[in-house]
Amino acid sequence: MSAGSGLESVDFEIFGHVQGVCFRMYTEKEGLRLGLVGWVKNTAAGTVVGQVQGPAAMVEEMKFWLSKEGSPSSRITRAQFTNQKPIDKLEFSGFKTRF
Repeated sequence: MSAGSGLESVDFEIFGHVQGVCFRMYTEKEGLRLGLVGWVKNTAAGTVVGQVQGPAAMVEEMKFWLSKEGSPSSRITRAQFTNQKPIDKLEFSGFKTRF
């Protein structure tokens, strides 16, 4: 699953008690720690959505973190990952919280 560069992109939506628990801030920190780029934001439906891009192995690590760990006070009931695909180059710089 490599486009020569080994970079991947994936969209995510996290369900559960994930708003008001610093989930976005922790997601941003974890993404940066793993050397990933992307964005994260709250939805009106009470979920958290975003996109992560970077080396395939780090994207997989981030998917695990998003689905099993999250912020200390969060309770994740479900994580949905869509549009996972190899990419030629990163489309973002840094990891940002969107509003």
